Amino acid sequence: MTQSNAFSLAGKVAFVTGAASGIGVGIVQVLAEAGATVVLIDRDEAGAKSQAAKLVKAGHKADAIKMDMASEASVVAGCADAIARHGAPWILVNNAGVHDRELILDATAAEWDRVHAINARGPFFMTRECARAMVGAGQGGRIINVASASLIGSLVKGHASYAASKGAMRELSRATALDLLEHKITVNTVLPGGVVTPGAINAKGPRPEGPAHRPPPLGLSEPRDIAAAVYFFATPAAHRVTNQTLAVDAGWSLS
Repeated sequence: MTQSNAFSLAGKVAFVTGAASGIGVGIVQVLAEAGATVVLIDRDEAGAKSQAAKLVKAGHKADAIKMDMASEASVVAGCADAIARHGAPWILVNNAGVHDRELILDATAAEWDRVHAINARGPFFMTRECARAMVGAGQGGRIINVASASLIGSLVKGHASYAASKGAMRELSRATALDLLEHKITVNTVLPGGVVTPGAINAKGPRPEGPAHRPPPLGLSEPRDIAAAVYFFATPAAHRVTNQTLAVDAGWSLS
């Protein structure tokens, strides 16, 4: 592997969930700039199409697919559609998620199930469908799960459902990394810290209170900061890196 192609994604297809806004936008921008054909997956079809159009206008290759992570039928059909259009992905980024807050004393089974359906079951469905296609293509691949820095330190009150769902995602990474090792498909996890996104700003629930109110030493991250970690795991250069977790928290865990 030469230096010139170790970090190139030319000729690779990347499926990115939650790509219509926030961290997902940063991820598809960085992967597209590295040469990948990016498929923006989101339940917000208009938003995904808008972001894809911006990438195409900038000279990149992009497409948009509507998909609801909470619905197995939607994921199965959406993946089949995306694969029919672009072939098996070489990169899957499970980024879609919700992080509404609900204090444990007020917690409901309905909210727990809703959060887990999107944050944990959705990535499970995506991983299963895309891994089958990757194995069939026989070219290896990269799966990157975007979890949360809440797994290394409490952020705000009301994150029981959210943190538990992200913990499930990290364990999904560990288990699937072993299952897919023989197929040369790596599976890794990124843990974003504080990032100003529409999802964070508009999250529902009680007023956010907790350790996350202290500013990270290196300042709040931007979507492209998280995307940089995703990009590394996605590159050919990371072919010997699997079952690893990388926090991008701007030094928050040291403060």
